[in-house]
Amino acid sequence: MKDKHIDKEDIEDRRGNKRKKKKIWKKVILVILLILLIGIGWFSYRTHKNGGGLSGMLATAVGHDENTKKNLKEIKVLILGISTDIESQLTDTIMVASYNPNTQKANLLSIPRDTYTGKYTSKASASQKINSLYGINEDPQDTLDAINEITGLDIQYYVIVRTEALIELVDAIGGVEFNVPIDMKYDDPTQDLHINLKAGTQMIDGEKAEHLLRFRHNNDGTSYSTEYGDNDLGRMRTQRDFISATLQQTLKPGNILKVGEILEIAIENVETNLELSYVKDYIPYAVEFSIENLQTATLPGTTPDLKETNNVSIFVVDKVETKKLIDSMFNTSNITEAEETEETNTISDNTLAIDKTNNLEIKVELLNGSGDKSNLEKAKNMLEKAGYNVKKTGNTSSISKTIITNKKEVSDESLKEIKQTLGVGSISTNKSSTSLVDITIVIGKDFE
Repeated sequence: MKDKHIDKEDIEDRRGNKRKKKKIWKKVILVILLILLIGIGWFSYRTHKNGGGLSGMLATAVGHDENTKKNLKEIKVLILGISTDIESQLTDTIMVASYNPNTQKANLLSIPRDTYTGKYTSKASASQKINSLYGINEDPQDTLDAINEITGLDIQYYVIVRTEALIELVDAIGGVEFNVPIDMKYDDPTQDLHINLKAGTQMIDGEKAEHLLRFRHNNDGTSYSTEYGDNDLGRMRTQRDFISATLQQTLKPGNILKVGEILEIAIENVETNLELSYVKDYIPYAVEFSIENLQTATLPGTTPDLKETNNVSIFVVDKVETKKLIDSMFNTSNITEAEETEETNTISDNTLAIDKTNNLEIKVELLNGSGDKSNLEKAKNMLEKAGYNVKKTGNTSSISKTIITNKKEVSDESLKEIKQTLGVGSISTNKSSTSLVDITIVIGKDFE
């Protein structure tokens, strides 16, 4: 009887312990849930304070608060593109890029590879071209110093991108949809380079990207149209446009998960003096960047006759036009979004009306590359109805997308208004002191 009594007590004790354990586990689960809810609530609150959306989430994840963005300055970087299959290590792609997270504006300025850095053009040599400076000592600082002297900018950072980086990046993000402006057919057996691309919108993989960006002219000597920018000018324009498209594709939310792979490509094929700890502060805001806020241009200048330059083909910078271009692109980027909004709100309806009457002062060259003869007259009527002075019209080679090129000092507002009037158009800058018009518009197949 005693044993049975003890067994009953043991059973009751065990049942009591189980009930205690259940209560303890319930408390633990409640505490965990409470912590999770507090954590999610705090993260959601910080995300909201950081602007919300993907940008706010990333900003919160890297430890930013609502003041971090305000304290970030515009970042300027010199980009040097090098083809590693060429022993001379020429920097055939040279660009100045900038990004301001507060205004969400960015710039890409192409530097012609033949830009002369010496003092006397009559004694020019190939080693004094901007694309030769890196290969002499393999020191990017030489090129950086030359660019700063030419532009008057104080660029601190450089990025050297080798061919392999572009190929691997484009493949990693699943290719880039891009409008190839013309048929490209070029062969150089010495470099094992064989370019064969058809004009039109298509998916560009890594190999095609290399061919697209290296193309200058066809086997028969033909190249980009004069309106687009022939030879090197056309090549630089294609480079800028493709980099813009690649940037847009890379920043898509689906590719955020590939950041590890992208960083690995960069580590292996990119040389830079930018610290990751510095760059990471810009990434949360870069994902919200709109390609519409990217301004592109080419350094203005001329190509003198070979008789004047020691029989060396060089590009001589126009210092006056360059200063104007640099001021318009880079020296206005410290305005914040709030200041821009305030400034916009102070413009009266009367001021806008006066601006429209000034459209007559803007001389427009209108070229038809759409393949439809009726589109030329249609576009002309639309522009003239909006008050623009269409001085010249004509036809040109077929292109897929409409291009609006600023040839002089036309304001960004007028360029955007023209794009809005036509309903389509990619805006770029290619200033020319000899141009008789202010804007050249090439109507593409996208015009309806």
